[in-house]
Amino acid sequence: MKSSVFRVERMDVPGGSEDIVRGGRDLFGLLPAALHGVERIGVLGWGPQGRAQALNLRDSLDGAGITVSVGLRPGSRSVDDARAQGFSEDDGTLGDLLEVAAAADLVLLLIADAALAAQHEEIFAVLKPGATIGLSHGFLLGHLTSIGSAFPAGHPVIAVCPKGMGDSVRRLYQQGATVNGAGINASIAVHADPDGHAWDRALAWSIGLGSPYTFATTLRSEYLSDIAGERAILLGAVHGLVEALYRHFRIEGADPVTAYERSTETITGPIARTISNHGLAAVRAASGDEDLFDRAYSAAYGPARDLVAEVYDEVADGTELRSVILAERRLATRPMTEIGGSPMWSHSAAVHARRDTAPAGIDPLTAGLFVATMTAQVDEFAARGHAWSEIVNESVIEAVDSLLPYMHARDVAYMVDNCSRTARLGTRRWGPRFQAAYEQIALPNLDRPADPELVKGFLENPAHEALTAAARLRPSVDISVG
Repeated sequence: MKSSVFRVERMDVPGGSEDIVRGGRDLFGLLPAALHGVERIGVLGWGPQGRAQALNLRDSLDGAGITVSVGLRPGSRSVDDARAQGFSEDDGTLGDLLEVAAAADLVLLLIADAALAAQHEEIFAVLKPGATIGLSHGFLLGHLTSIGSAFPAGHPVIAVCPKGMGDSVRRLYQQGATVNGAGINASIAVHADPDGHAWDRALAWSIGLGSPYTFATTLRSEYLSDIAGERAILLGAVHGLVEALYRHFRIEGADPVTAYERSTETITGPIARTISNHGLAAVRAASGDEDLFDRAYSAAYGPARDLVAEVYDEVADGTELRSVILAERRLATRPMTEIGGSPMWSHSAAVHARRDTAPAGIDPLTAGLFVATMTAQVDEFAARGHAWSEIVNESVIEAVDSLLPYMHARDVAYMVDNCSRTARLGTRRWGPRFQAAYEQIALPNLDRPADPELVKGFLENPAHEALTAAARLRPSVDISVG
């Protein structure tokens, strides 16, 4: 990572150090210089990321003479909300997707992955010479590679990838208004840099979104870790785990509300907060039964690691990307079904109602299974050569500082039914696989003694050091989603 405008620091991580840049509202005055001649930013799409990024960038660049405009497809249902947020056809800040793309110096491609795969040629064809192409996900690179294509020559290609959902990107930015920051960490990548200013533009974009901590990656590494992560610990594995545990506790004789608390509530509440504030190892100490935690961890780590590896391989060879594109064609005539019909979710309101009087504690069985799965993803990503910043953000920080708080406020089923289409499809495919692994392999082996080597590997895992370093740069306030 390099910059002629912002200060690049080195952060110590296991085995070395990595480049990072701290954010902060005190840096907003530097954004125009870092954007190097960008006078118009076109945000294509008004999904959760498009909405959040357009609003954050407009606020951060207020008074800088740089226009942020939103481009939508003809007939888009999002136009009314965009207008309500102050974007307007009258002043040129709202318009047709291709017209906005054609007028922009920096074009942020934030429409859905499958739609972008279908429309990228039209968008590329209208770009101004030398306009910068911006992505918040590497999906398009994977698609272009699979069809033997590439980004158009002569255009800088950069990525800024917030490590959280769009609602978190906007909400934490607003919460940070009085504390010089707060926001969602982001990775950045420079895929093409024909004019030599791509790193500065990417950093300006990230800081303008409110990222307190920006780290470098590659576009390929980003989509591999992002798509695999959302199918594993971020969404798919969590959904499979809570469904398996709810059934397990009910079979053991727990009433429905208690079973929900011991499965879902303990993960989205006390386990998430403990990891966010004190790290992974603190969950074991706080579980109240380290022997049961260790037995659960030992039973789950192997099958979870095997599944994470399988997910990763299918992302890497393009299988997951193709499945998303194929599903888009089916969903054009048949909407995706919701998963919230499972009986356990009918007890969500009762659990939420008793939080003040009987808050859930950390269940050691649930904690051991969850931490084993999170650690399995960490270890698999490390074995695949990902940088430590990317590993802990994609496997831990995004979960406990963005997604799990929303699951706590709504429930896991709500999150699965209201995330990106790529994530929803992946969760539906892999969640049941994780559920089966817990039900058929991990839970039946709880009576076996803990594996001392696995427990030792967890306690001495280099991820603890990496997470401690990254935690020093975590958002300065906890996200409020009530």
